[in-house]
Amino acid sequence: MTTFTSSLPDDLLDKLAKASSNLKMPKNKIIERALNIYLEQLDRAAYEKSYKRMANDPDMIAMAEEGMAEYFELLKEFDKE
Repeated sequence: MTTFTSSLPDDLLDKLAKASSNLKMPKNKIIERALNIYLEQLDRAAYEKSYKRMANDPDMIAMAEEGMAEYFELLKEFDKE
């Protein structure tokens, strides 16, 4: 594991110390969990933005519709069996 040193505002460090004491958890573990959650939210926001962009892209819509038509044909063939 790599060591990381950073500075934070005093009020934030006070909140971190209180949370650490209340949760009986080391401050570095709280920071690690919070950072993981934050980075996951950034990833989700990026995915959401890309899906919204694709929703307005005529080429993507056409490709999706084509795929659905093929899927529908596969389902009809499956029902025949």
